[in-house]
Amino acid sequence: MTIQIGFIGGGQMGEALIRGIIQSGLYASENILVAEPDSARRVYLTETYQVQAFDSGAAIWKSCSTVILAVKPQVMGSLLTAAQELISAEHLIISIAAGLPISFFEGHLPGRQCKIIRVMPNTPALVLEGASALSGNTHVTPEEMSLAKSLFDAVGVAVILEEQYLDAVTGLSGSGPAYVFTFIEGMIDAGIKTGLARGVAETLAIQTVLGSVKLMQESNKHPAVLRAMVTSPGGTTIAAQHVMEKAGFKGIIMDAIEAATTRSIELGRK
Repeated sequence: MTIQIGFIGGGQMGEALIRGIIQSGLYASENILVAEPDSARRVYLTETYQVQAFDSGAAIWKSCSTVILAVKPQVMGSLLTAAQELISAEHLIISIAAGLPISFFEGHLPGRQCKIIRVMPNTPALVLEGASALSGNTHVTPEEMSLAKSLFDAVGVAVILEEQYLDAVTGLSGSGPAYVFTFIEGMIDAGIKTGLARGVAETLAIQTVLGSVKLMQESNKHPAVLRAMVTSPGGTTIAAQHVMEKAGFKGIIMDAIEAATTRSIELGRK
């Protein structure tokens, strides 16, 4: 095996990883191979990132020791079945398909002692600000786990966990961007309702969330402490906080994340 990395699937998440990997210097463009059935997409990836692109995965399995599976969960089974004769215990297989447990891959590749890493990324990886959690099977070495973590650190922040926690990760950070977007949408609508132009409301809401996150990161203070800094006695913030407390705002968020986690468990069983 040469020191190359391969992608099966060149969609948005695959592209984000390619961009992050190149920018981080982990692999040079010429050492990244992509299998993508859509010809226009292959041309785009080749012209944009100077990677090698193919219409099938055969060249990937033959040339790359590390292979990232960036395809939809519903096609994963047929992909593995078709590539069975090309896959060996020498491959490090990294899947970003939501909901598919490590046992799914081991079941489709029986007797090979394949090294499987399951990853739960989220969509902010598209702008290199993702949150990812990784879990590997017993055949993955600490060095290989470290390599995989570095790939996802290139598109944000990655943590290594036991697989039993990945459903909770799905509920928290996997689905999490949707909760944040809903909150921002509510802020924008509130701004419009109270008289602001839409463009102004969007600008202020987005920057408020972005600035608040950066403040929390850089201050390293608990969110309750930062909230208290904004909350004056008898002021506007405490009036708003009273409304949110009465509505059970934090409890709603906790219930939503728990519901997403439960659904992830259900889908994994299917």
